[in-house]
Amino acid sequence: MRRVGGYLRRQKLSSVARLTDEEIAKSQSMKVPELFASVLMGTKPAGIRSEDRVVDGIPIRIYRPAAASSTLRPVVVYFHGGGFVFGDLRGGDWICGSVARGVDAIVVSVDYRLAPKHPFPAAVDDCYAVTKWVAENASDLGADAAKLGVMGESAGGNLAAVVCLIARENGGPNIRHQALLYPVVGSVDTESRRANADAFILTGADMKRFDELYAGDATDWRYAPILANSLNGLPTALIEVAEHDPLHDDGVLYAEALRKAGVEVKLINFPAMPHGFLNFPRFAKDAKPGIQAVIDAQRAAFA
Repeated sequence: MRRVGGYLRRQKLSSVARLTDEEIAKSQSMKVPELFASVLMGTKPAGIRSEDRVVDGIPIRIYRPAAASSTLRPVVVYFHGGGFVFGDLRGGDWICGSVARGVDAIVVSVDYRLAPKHPFPAAVDDCYAVTKWVAENASDLGADAAKLGVMGESAGGNLAAVVCLIARENGGPNIRHQALLYPVVGSVDTESRRANADAFILTGADMKRFDELYAGDATDWRYAPILANSLNGLPTALIEVAEHDPLHDDGVLYAEALRKAGVEVKLINFPAMPHGFLNFPRFAKDAKPGIQAVIDAQRAAFA
């Protein structure tokens, strides 16, 4: 895993803190070569097929088991990480495909708009819009709207948490489970952010730059869900954190806040892992246990 981190840190485009707006725009338009992406981030597993669509101008990728099913499957909406600035549909192939196979579910990945061209709350609006569309069109997807979950990692974990709050405020859709993977939730001054300010995947300088580019209102719960007036009535949650991650305490504090609000939460810490480890199934020894924990939690929630 350290070899991957070292490689990324040596690349000019590995740290957003060093990039100009023009370099960010260029990086967003670049496609990672498929061979490199497959080696680094894995691929969707055998027995899973995918289909790309556009919903209200938002690209999505739908993963489903190739085998026919006599019943409607659960459906999970996935939001990728990348600091609200980077990321695309390709990056979710292994995570989404693994969940689709392990849960026997439909998984819908959202290619939400990215900052700085589309700052806060564009990503929030896109993610909620697709989640609502999935619920409304579940049967056409071969899915059961009563078995709806969301999941996301890092910035995507933030978006998953926020979508759950918006759904509660708007009276739907009814989300049964949220899987928040090393999420950023708005806990700015934490011990883990200080102790891991120079971590080799995500640094304190990177997080500051991401915040500037996303341009969210630090007092708005749609930007910092831990600041919501109430966390009551939210879906059952799985939160995974990595010990060597500036965002470790974000996840821990959000888990504590959910528990205080009466929400059932399972918190799992991976002590040897850095931020983003689930994206590197060939290199991070806890990537597969981490995704299996997601599968187990979702299967239990949808049972």
